[in-house]
Amino acid sequence: MSHSPRIHTILSCTLLVVAGGAGATACGSSSHPLSSKPYDAAGQIAFNGSVGKKKMNPDQALEVTAQGEDARITDVTATDAAGRYVAGELSADGARWHSTAPLAANTRYEVKVSTEDSDGAPGHKALTFETGEAKAKALKVEFGPQAGTYGVGQPVTAKLSAPVKGKQARAVVERALTVRSTPAVEGAWHWADDETLHYRPKEYWPARATIEATSRLAGIKVNDKLRGTATKPLRLKTGDKIEAVVNASAHWMTVYRNGEQINSIPVTTGKPGYSTRNGVKIVLGKEYFVRMRGTSIGIPTSSADSYDLPVYYATRVTHSGEYVHAAPWSAGSHGGANVSHGCVGMGTGNAAWFYNTVRQGDIVKTINSAGETMPTFGNGYGDWNMSWEKWREGSVLLAGTREGQGPADAARLRPQV
Repeated sequence: MSHSPRIHTILSCTLLVVAGGAGATACGSSSHPLSSKPYDAAGQIAFNGSVGKKKMNPDQALEVTAQGEDARITDVTATDAAGRYVAGELSADGARWHSTAPLAANTRYEVKVSTEDSDGAPGHKALTFETGEAKAKALKVEFGPQAGTYGVGQPVTAKLSAPVKGKQARAVVERALTVRSTPAVEGAWHWADDETLHYRPKEYWPARATIEATSRLAGIKVNDKLRGTATKPLRLKTGDKIEAVVNASAHWMTVYRNGEQINSIPVTTGKPGYSTRNGVKIVLGKEYFVRMRGTSIGIPTSSADSYDLPVYYATRVTHSGEYVHAAPWSAGSHGGANVSHGCVGMGTGNAAWFYNTVRQGDIVKTINSAGETMPTFGNGYGDWNMSWEKWREGSVLLAGTREGQGPADAARLRPQV
């Protein structure tokens, strides 16, 4: 079988190195093309990036082509000023490389091209160019909640300034949004709707953790109509794990700190027709005084169920008005009967203790109620009522993958060659 000259040369080099020092000296001589310093490949390549003050259209694909019969491209690496790689594909014959991921707007890029000639000698050329403004509308991302310390049930949210539809566009957004915690835990984004993403771990956040959310969407093309803009990063901390478990059938609430019981309180929950929702709810906020009216939940003033009450030490768990609060008017039913319109009522002293113990993001879990399950989205944070398997399916990058696998279509860190 015959060999190409290039393979002959490599085999000869190997044999000479094994043979001894004299052979090694001969192999390393400057006369051999593989041992020489890479030559300037400027004459062997052409690219469509703009030169000088002119800026390239970011909606255009970057393309590098070989010039001349003896030239062949062997590798292309394109990175922006932030160190992000541009995914790309190189043709089998080495004649053309083109980007397969969108370029960012208003960004400076460096392109490193490696080539070889007909003798196998290596060439190299570094190129730079800048992209200009994009015609697409700016897509803004706002992380939530505000920076601070929260309970271990608090999800991270990302609110978009415009709807994003379609798997490909959502993948671009999701890939650019990163949440990391210390200690590290497994977590995932879930699309609540076209403009909102929620991020949560498989289990609750660790107690006394640090959580950081960042975006690399600035300048990135999401679709033909949208391009990302810079986003302020978010830093959160968690406190102790505080979990209140309300047993509606037993009319009792037990409160735990880091798994240890710290209080047990007689309560009343929703009566028939107004049963308290089952499932996990996350504390949304605290209000020392709230005036509660039946009209706010659709009860007319003419109804026998109508009410208008001053309420103290009110800890909110749903947007629609479910609270854990002081209910001195129903003291005789605490621990024995469910007589409220859906809230968890208790004595004033116990309500004050609970109000002063919990913070936003803490967990209130209702069990054994005749009510429906707290919805995952739309009325507060019911995120934890969805199984982890279904939660992962709400991520366009993780949907269809097994737990422990990476994203199904994660961007390549290096161009495909």
